[in-house]
Amino acid sequence: MHTIYKVLLCFLLITGLHNQIYGQLKKIMTYNIRYDNPEDGLNAWDNRKLELTHLISYYKPDVLGIQEGLIHQLHYLDAQLTEYSRIGLGRDDGLEKGEFSAIYYNHNKLSLIKSSTFWLSERPDTVSVGWDASMERICTYGLFKDKSTKKNVWIFNTHYDHIGKLAREKSSELILKKIREVNTNDYPVILMGDFNSEPNSQTITILTNAFGDASEKSSHGIYGPAGTFTGFDKNTLAEKRIDYLFVKNLKVTTYRHIDDKMKNSNYLSDHLPVLIELE
Repeated sequence: MHTIYKVLLCFLLITGLHNQIYGQLKKIMTYNIRYDNPEDGLNAWDNRKLELTHLISYYKPDVLGIQEGLIHQLHYLDAQLTEYSRIGLGRDDGLEKGEFSAIYYNHNKLSLIKSSTFWLSERPDTVSVGWDASMERICTYGLFKDKSTKKNVWIFNTHYDHIGKLAREKSSELILKKIREVNTNDYPVILMGDFNSEPNSQTITILTNAFGDASEKSSHGIYGPAGTFTGFDKNTLAEKRIDYLFVKNLKVTTYRHIDDKMKNSNYLSDHLPVLIELE
């Protein structure tokens, strides 16, 4: 009998360790980290990057979608976030030039099945500027398998144009079309990013007609400031909401706009990260 208890104890310990390493997909974060602009002065990347990665490490999202990251910024994140792998391409050349809408994922919890990037334009398969947009814009996506549950989930990350109203609306239509094309098995879907659009805009309405706004799916509503855009103004509470997480076939338990600041009381980016937890 003593031997049986020992075997049972070992089994429980191993199972517990397995769950710690390969826990379920639970936390999703979208974060516009602000591109490395030397004109930002005190808010320049080199002054923010250490504490910004500390924030990510503290909240430990299982999936992180970033916007505006340049390749050297991504290399810094790669070195700091060692539990993560990433997917995505630079929008200017489809390789490493220009800003990324990269997806970082905890490779201990998720395995990548396939991934791709397309341009938000009339020619999505090639480097291009769409409609009335001011520059190239992209959407990166991947199909992932949860190592714990063995279930699949599609994750899309994007950054809409800040000038072209038509481009933003058409981008929403294009992304929904792409999701319909690839999600033939009706897997759960997460769509996130900086949409440069406020909640009552047609751009967001197009998406909410097909997906659930994670803030409305959460039983607790939005925790934190109502908005996500700070403009680095540390003396003003964020009120303009332009960063979102949308979900399909998933249950959201909490939704938060994280307004943590650096030790010098400056913001870590001109956007707040958005974090949700899934059941």
